Amino acid sequence: MINKTFYSIFQKGSKTYFYSSLFFPTNVKKDVFQLYAFVRKADNYVDQIPQNIKGFYHFKNQYYSSLQGTPSNDLVIDAFVDLIHKRNLEHTWIDAFFNSMEMDITKNTYNSFPETLTYIYGSAEVIGLMMSKIMQLPKKADNYAQYLGRAMQYINFIRDIAEDNTLQRNYFPKTELTKYGLTTLTQQEAHQKPEAFNTFIRAQIQRYCRWQQVAEQGYKYIPKRYLISVKTASEMYHWTAEQIYKKPSIIFEWKVKPLITQIITTTLINLIDPKKPNCSEIPCPISHPNPQPYYYQ
Repeated sequence: MINKTFYSIFQKGSKTYFYSSLFFPTNVKKDVFQLYAFVRKADNYVDQIPQNIKGFYHFKNQYYSSLQGTPSNDLVIDAFVDLIHKRNLEHTWIDAFFNSMEMDITKNTYNSFPETLTYIYGSAEVIGLMMSKIMQLPKKADNYAQYLGRAMQYINFIRDIAEDNTLQRNYFPKTELTKYGLTTLTQQEAHQKPEAFNTFIRAQIQRYCRWQQVAEQGYKYIPKRYLISVKTASEMYHWTAEQIYKKPSIIFEWKVKPLITQIITTTLINLIDPKKPNCSEIPCPISHPNPQPYYYQ
């Protein structure tokens, strides 16, 4: 039985992850819900307008106190600390996660890809690593788990450009914008330079696609019962990428997300054949078949 607090936080936070995670076996599903309740609650402090900076640091301090043996009396935190011990999650992963959440408070522009990838490592790649631990996958699956987290986070960046503009936040490095003749990703500049904007967005989606293709090489390490949920979430992100690739300006019209019925239907298809490959409308030549992940220092 999933605790109603974890259920509510997760359901409100991510439709794709929530509905695809419902198909995990009960023992894994409980752990997944505890993990996502924790990261979503922390993320909510820095993503709301205005940011609840005091709330974030209180949450962070409570976590470290609970980790050291003093219960926080926050169900989400204490359950996550129990999960750390149960699944032997590395403390450095959570340190990196908090580092990235803090970057959302202290940093709103990125100058280079190493900076962006540092953020992605803490905000997404470590989630992939923790999911790998929860599913008890072999160590050799870790690199692919990181790439899957990285790929999904990059689609979030692309999909959420309009929303991040309101937060005065841009995760794409300045060097990448300059390469395509852009200075910002505002709707006004996209309208003034449609060809440059479209080319930029499609290039970023191709980058996502290369990372995704590397991640999918790790599917062979995931048992079929778990692969159903993982592949469903992955395919929903790929569907989002395809919609934006066709029409990059769509990101200013609505937040591109699959319908609940689409998620459930995809899950049912994967129940029948989870190893069936994706069909892609995105041209994604792999220029570097085995790129190395950037690790948080």
